[in-house]
Amino acid sequence: MMGKTAITTEKAPTPVAAFSQAVRKGNILQVAGQVAFDAASGAVVGDDVAEQTRQTFKNLAAVLEAAGASFADVVMVRAYLTDTAHFGPFNEVYNELIGEAPHPARTTVYVGLPAGLLVEIDALAVLD
Repeated sequence: MMGKTAITTEKAPTPVAAFSQAVRKGNILQVAGQVAFDAASGAVVGDDVAEQTRQTFKNLAAVLEAAGASFADVVMVRAYLTDTAHFGPFNEVYNELIGEAPHPARTTVYVGLPAGLLVEIDALAVLD
């Protein structure tokens, strides 16, 4: 039986609770929900959902890279938004950053996030 391997990088925010930035088991990689924190300062980057989505993608990319993966390996994205009014601006940035088709499957839900955070995204990747 294959064990699980935690993936960590200093290029993405350090989790504040008992979870890994990502976990790999076999060729499956689950990246934990990333938000718009700057990895170095811990500050929220961006005052609107578009800016925060850009920073969140930067954090996702850093964790994927630490695992030897990229957005091309992502098969599922879950996006969590705090306001239904953010869906349009989020989609504009998402469509710009997600890369070429075939695109991953995606679910978008509306949730409460800690103060100042407007978006959280997690990703599931399958590695060759």
